[in-house]
Amino acid sequence: MSDQPEGIPHDRGAADGVARITVPLASDLIRGALELERTARGVLPHRLPARARAQCSDGQLAMAEAQPSGVRLVFRTRATTVELDTLPTKTRYVGAPPRPDGVYDLLVDGQLTDQGSATGGNAFIVDMLKGTTESRSGPAATLRFTGLPDRVKEVGIWLPHNEVTQLVALRADAPVEAVPWEGRRVWLHHGSSISQGSDAASPSTTWPALAASLGGAELVNLGLGGGALLDPFTARALRDTPADLISVKIGINLVNTDLMRLRAFVPAVHGFLDTVREGHPTAPLLVVSPLFCPIHEDTPGPSVPDFGDLGAGRLRFRAVGDPAECAEGKLTLAVVREQLAGLVERRAVDDPHLHYLDGRELYGTADFDELPLPDQLHPDAATHRRVGERFAALAFGPGKPFAAGRTRAS
Repeated sequence: MSDQPEGIPHDRGAADGVARITVPLASDLIRGALELERTARGVLPHRLPARARAQCSDGQLAMAEAQPSGVRLVFRTRATTVELDTLPTKTRYVGAPPRPDGVYDLLVDGQLTDQGSATGGNAFIVDMLKGTTESRSGPAATLRFTGLPDRVKEVGIWLPHNEVTQLVALRADAPVEAVPWEGRRVWLHHGSSISQGSDAASPSTTWPALAASLGGAELVNLGLGGGALLDPFTARALRDTPADLISVKIGINLVNTDLMRLRAFVPAVHGFLDTVREGHPTAPLLVVSPLFCPIHEDTPGPSVPDFGDLGAGRLRFRAVGDPAECAEGKLTLAVVREQLAGLVERRAVDDPHLHYLDGRELYGTADFDELPLPDQLHPDAATHRRVGERFAALAFGPGKPFAAGRTRAS
């Protein structure tokens, strides 16, 4: 480590009497974000670049991409105390109990060591019955992690995967320096809310985060709740993001939004993959079909929320499409898997680095019997762990698409 501190002494007295060093929130400390927006109150990490955000007026996507799933601060330090000021935006649903505060995971040399949550912050009020929203401003909060080992170590602070978060200030009681990315492969992943983290216990325990840890890869997670819709701007974001390994999980959002028919789906997948390949012509590219989800296996979308148990804090979804409409081209998960498997097989003739993984190998019928989807769509924390471990074995294991040594360079 350098003997010179990065930053300046913090000018407020710390509660323990130890001086703090204010660390600039530079881009080399922040991983997993495609862009950092400087706001009046801090730094807002984005998982889609401004050009992509400008091409979509979907408020759901705007919220999802600003929820920093996979985004973390990573630095090397001897500090025993680290403080992070953040400005969260809490989503509140009218008529439902408050959702739990987002969780911040503190990792020391790759091991989960501590957790915290930020209270206060802004509020985004959603009335699902009226279809209205309201924004309210609030104060920033300070998270304080103490008792860190007094030695040089790598510290990672994973931001909440389900809570829009602005970074306001970072302080430590010893100098801090960035950790180079060199030596680890970058895994770029795109998917739905399940990939973003849905009901995972914490940001470092979403299934992609767990799989990346087990596979020894640096994760860039473009899992977008409700936003895995084969949008061209998302494909261009994947194309333009440096990566060694790429995966795209396709299907569940297309079915549960009832966005397109079979005639549009197949060309849209081809176009999406073509765009990704423009920037990554030889990188291992893994197409993943949907996990098992009974309500949509053979019943098309859309899926709608059932508000019956909302007051008790429970929300469930049901499919309202008519299976008979599949003859007219409506999509189900069974149709999506069949089409993706055939499409990848045909493309792989000319693209030997393209691979397919049936999502039911990650979570299938037997898994549903043991670990059912609480709301009929999203997996719980135990299922995230199972899916992450299985993906690590099926993608990063020996002889698998992401096996050690397989990179964009090779």
